[in-house]
Amino acid sequence: MKMTGARILLECLKREGVDTVFGYPGGTVINLYDELFSFKDIRHILPRHEQAGVHAADGFARATGRVGVAIATSGPGATNTVTGIATAYMDSIPLVVITGQVPTALIGNDAFQEVDIIGITRPCTKHNFLVKDVKDIATIIKKAFYIARTGRPGPVLVDLPKDVQIATAEFEYPEAIELRSYKPTVEGHPKQIEKAVSMLLAAKKPVMYVGGGAISGDAAGELTALATRLHIPVTTTLMGLGSFPEDNPLSLKLLGMHGTYFANMAVTNCDLLVAVGARFDDRVTGKIATFAPHAKIIHMDVDPTSIRKNVRVDLPIVGQVKEVLGRMLKSLDESGDKVAAFHTAIEPWLAEIEGWKQKHPITYKQASTVIKPQFVIQKLRELSDPDAIVATDVGQHQMWTAQFFGFREPRTLLSSGGLGTMGFGLPAAMGAQAAFPNRQVIAVCGDGGFQMNLQEVATLVQNRLPVKIVILNNNFLGMVRQWQELFFDKRYSQTCMELPIDFIKLAEAFGAKGFQATKSDEVEATIKKAFETPGPVIMEFKIAREEKVLPMVPAGASLNEMVLNA
Repeated sequence: MKMTGARILLECLKREGVDTVFGYPGGTVINLYDELFSFKDIRHILPRHEQAGVHAADGFARATGRVGVAIATSGPGATNTVTGIATAYMDSIPLVVITGQVPTALIGNDAFQEVDIIGITRPCTKHNFLVKDVKDIATIIKKAFYIARTGRPGPVLVDLPKDVQIATAEFEYPEAIELRSYKPTVEGHPKQIEKAVSMLLAAKKPVMYVGGGAISGDAAGELTALATRLHIPVTTTLMGLGSFPEDNPLSLKLLGMHGTYFANMAVTNCDLLVAVGARFDDRVTGKIATFAPHAKIIHMDVDPTSIRKNVRVDLPIVGQVKEVLGRMLKSLDESGDKVAAFHTAIEPWLAEIEGWKQKHPITYKQASTVIKPQFVIQKLRELSDPDAIVATDVGQHQMWTAQFFGFREPRTLLSSGGLGTMGFGLPAAMGAQAAFPNRQVIAVCGDGGFQMNLQEVATLVQNRLPVKIVILNNNFLGMVRQWQELFFDKRYSQTCMELPIDFIKLAEAFGAKGFQATKSDEVEATIKKAFETPGPVIMEFKIAREEKVLPMVPAGASLNEMVLNA
């Protein structure tokens, strides 16, 4: 049966199991949207900005583990997707972004709304395609989804010229795809895995350091089983939060620049560091020369280019972390008395870590009336559903959420880690809510980040997506202000946001509900009221203006050189 290129594209998405897309129409995708009008198998959500559409697809992907899909027109529509694509690329999130393009005969002629989106996105996509023939659409879409979801996941862009959408061809979707130059390693080398188990059982001060790869690789179960079997302390990156339950006594919580004292001290003093799906980011390592100075390092990752990229590694294991950890568990079954001996050998280490936890717990100074942002996050955890999904923007509120929410399950924190994209939180929450309409989804934002994509409150209302939005309002660009206070003699250059915006009236203008708390004794009632109110809600909390995120490792310092107190 012959179909137009636009129809073929939609049929391909359907074959890939896509049921939700986020897109914004325009001239070069009008034929695609005309086909979509009568295509009932895919739900389309119209954001108010293309950047937000990609962030929503990203949030959908992070929450579900499936490939998120976004659509934009050519020119400014395509360029508006770039920040969202780069955000997904840095955090290894599987996306397929489809952009319209001017007709093939006009490419390179500076036609109306023409940009070289292939060239623009080459540095921030896992791969991208320019479709030149309608007969190639099905194969290219199959490749795009395969590349996006396998190996180290990432965004793939497909640029689709207008004339290719209009042309017709027989539709046949390939059952499988073969790419000669792309064959991700799934299983780690057996001898390397055996050596890793031997190194573990010989260690006296081991720590597991876990990144987002444990979540994207669906390895949380194996990770938790291995850590609890051997009694190994576990610390995670921002992207790894939720891969290991933070209410487990073995949890060291977050490490790095705003990590816990005990996590940073454990990494600094350990004799074996087992890195699982992490990339030794500079926010984690601090000064590279003094990072884990006494430790041998085992690094397991599906991406071979991540291994030895930033730090020396004693034992590399390339493979899916779920498979590698699973085989390590099987190997332990044959280790017999060695496991019991290991438990005895590391008891002094666990006691030392417990001492650090008691000496400097993750805490803050209580206040009588002023609202402390950490208190708001703790109350959110206390009053929210056990499986609530939390999306954050970027800044101080992001770190307070990471420090105090206590994540217990994977895919319950959605946050821009690598790129640090302000404006991410609200649309990411929108995507998660679209994926899980019956789960509680909370967007935690600062007043600065919220204003970057606040137009998406309209999308929430229109699509009946009951996201609960938390604005921690200090009328500052808080994280930059904190650095200005600590390192630039309180010269608050362009970080004060003094214009008094009425976020409650803003919510009402969009057709949502809004509640405000200005005192600490109003926090709990405000959260309860918001959670009990149907539909999207904005909660504004007027927080202590100059509250800092602590602990903090200053730029260029070692992990054990933390600023602990104000």
